[in-house]
Amino acid sequence: MDTKDKYLSQYKAGKKEQYAARCAFFLAGFTITTWAPMIPVIKERLQIDDNILGLLLLCIGVSAFVFMPIAGILNQKLGCKKMLQINIILFALILIIISSLNNIWSLVIFLLLFGSVMGTIDVTMNINSVIVEKLSKKRIMSSMHAFWSVGCFCSAGLFSILAKQGLDITMISIIHGIIIFIFCLIASPYFLTYKGANNEKPIAIPHGIVILFGILACISFLAEGAIMDWSGIFLTETKNLELSLAGIGYAIFSVAMLIIRFIGDRAVQYIGEEQICVFGALISGLGFLLVVLIDNFYLMPIGFICIGLGSANIVPVLYSLLKNQNDMPINAAVTAITCMGYTGVILGPALLGFIAHGIGIKFVFYLLCIFFIIEALLSKYIFKRLN
Repeated sequence: MDTKDKYLSQYKAGKKEQYAARCAFFLAGFTITTWAPMIPVIKERLQIDDNILGLLLLCIGVSAFVFMPIAGILNQKLGCKKMLQINIILFALILIIISSLNNIWSLVIFLLLFGSVMGTIDVTMNINSVIVEKLSKKRIMSSMHAFWSVGCFCSAGLFSILAKQGLDITMISIIHGIIIFIFCLIASPYFLTYKGANNEKPIAIPHGIVILFGILACISFLAEGAIMDWSGIFLTETKNLELSLAGIGYAIFSVAMLIIRFIGDRAVQYIGEEQICVFGALISGLGFLLVVLIDNFYLMPIGFICIGLGSANIVPVLYSLLKNQNDMPINAAVTAITCMGYTGVILGPALLGFIAHGIGIKFVFYLLCIFFIIEALLSKYIFKRLN
């Protein structure tokens, strides 16, 4: 038994720890998706253009990007359990405050806080889940990420139902916040207290093939970020849907991703890791193209379904593939690609806002189609190197 195995032997990961790890993903997805359908309302309330909205989204991305490496240091000092308990509750409280703001400068401050907490949770829950999977000695990463999709779907669906009842976004966010608090209270006793070995570096700079893994993760999460932050604007402004339907694209995307992630661990065994990444990227690219080209309301979901099905298991497969590379230690590599990957979901949409303002929001979805074609080619190259 090596030093790392001896260090991990003090922890256990039974059914309760596995469910708690899944719950952390659920709560993260639930909270961030509460923010997504609020964006059109806040944009209208503040009377801002796409470029200003892009800057506001950039606040989230910049603060999250800065705090992700810091989260590694905090995790080593406080452990996953305390970090998740504190930040999940903060996440919900900040969201409630954001929903009631009418001043753009106060919004900037709280979006910076929102991003920092989101980045911290993203890193912490992935560290927690990787250790749980390692201790469980079975592949469960896809199902972990599936619960992110469950959270996204439940949040988007509940938001639409409450909006249909005439509730404003502040009241909706309060209801969502109560749900988040209850689930966190139930799951938090079973989050791992894992801090990492004392000789491990808490901040990992990616190098070697891990950089390529990070690029793939970034593109995959960019799809989720783009649909989360921009599909509502796209559907209401380009497809002329009513505001109560702003979250429908993201809800459909989340359902598709949810289904394929729940069967993802078995699917990888039958289809193969390379096929999941290469063909998944091509299917996602096709989905973005269909979203733009199809105007029929009842056929439009086909595009969102393709995006969700194609991109669902790429990132879980990337985490599993890290055991086959020798450029970085596993724990450091996980931290590195988590930081790079979530840059796509939080920083990418802000940059897409500038493109939407300058060229048009349709071009954003065409561009994402091209990104996924590039991802398919890059996946092919990575598997060739690994083999």
